[in-house]
Amino acid sequence: MTRHSVWAGIAGAAALLAGMVTSAHAADWKPAEPVTIIVPWSPGGSTDSVTRILAGDLEKALGQTVVIVNQPGAAGSVGTTNAWKAKHDGMTWAAGAAVDLGTYPVLDMLDVSLDKWRLYLHIANVAVVGTNPDSGINSFEELLAEMKKNPGKVSVATAGATSGGHNAMEAIAKAAGVTYKHVTYDGGKPAVLSTVSGETMITTQLASEQAEMIRAKRIKPLAVLASAPLNLDGFGEIPAITDWLSEVSVANNYFGIWAPADAPAEVFATMDKVWNEVVSNSNALKEYAAGRGAFFDPKSGDAAQEAAQPMLRQNAWLLWDGKKAKNNPEKYGIERP
Repeated sequence: MTRHSVWAGIAGAAALLAGMVTSAHAADWKPAEPVTIIVPWSPGGSTDSVTRILAGDLEKALGQTVVIVNQPGAAGSVGTTNAWKAKHDGMTWAAGAAVDLGTYPVLDMLDVSLDKWRLYLHIANVAVVGTNPDSGINSFEELLAEMKKNPGKVSVATAGATSGGHNAMEAIAKAAGVTYKHVTYDGGKPAVLSTVSGETMITTQLASEQAEMIRAKRIKPLAVLASAPLNLDGFGEIPAITDWLSEVSVANNYFGIWAPADAPAEVFATMDKVWNEVVSNSNALKEYAAGRGAFFDPKSGDAAQEAAQPMLRQNAWLLWDGKKAKNNPEKYGIERP
């Protein structure tokens, strides 16, 4: 054996040992103090409710308290910005929809592109077009007729720009060639309640936020923003919007938590393991998804970034083409769909 091959073997063994040590260290990482997850929406909405369920799983896996802090405002960008400004040590996370996170820089709300975050996704939500039972509208076809008859008059409640509800309504407006009156709230729950009370005519917020009111017959679902019907536990089938608008853009709206991607590697090594072994087998999250008309589909790392792209592309370019965004999506590497 040559001297070169001997030293190469020693170097290779050393590298392998270092990798084993690093891996072991990462697997043993535990937060020394409570972990904070900022929910940038008001209590009771889809992000708040699912994050509180997730927190229970994380506390058991990490052996540490997980504190949920609600910081609503500016379509979720206030709380998300605070998470970014916090120390990048893995102790402060933000929650929400990945499409919101990726759209903030396009809207000039937070100049941080999606790839600067490490994503951990758990469920995918779909939006539902729901109306007050006393609105006089009994089908999606009737809603379209009303919107064409009275341009800009039909009030639509959403959680604000970039929210799942707003994304859905923008896609509908583009496909149907209609305009509407946008009424925004600090979260999905108050948006839904505004339609329940009759303050607004319809809401296009997520099925997870409307499910209870649909089952209670206080909201009448007209269509789901998907290419196939949605079977909601305790209610039945909600027709697919493609029955009326074949060209409408539909994509899964993934929710989860995230932290700045430059946080310590050992934090993410541990979170990867927790996501694969604990969150992916969470009965609580599975039950939540089934009861709220959502899809349980945990992803992390590159897979999470890839899963977030279809909805992000759709929404970012809808906003840009509709002159509602300040920055061109291309600037942030968001390809046109």
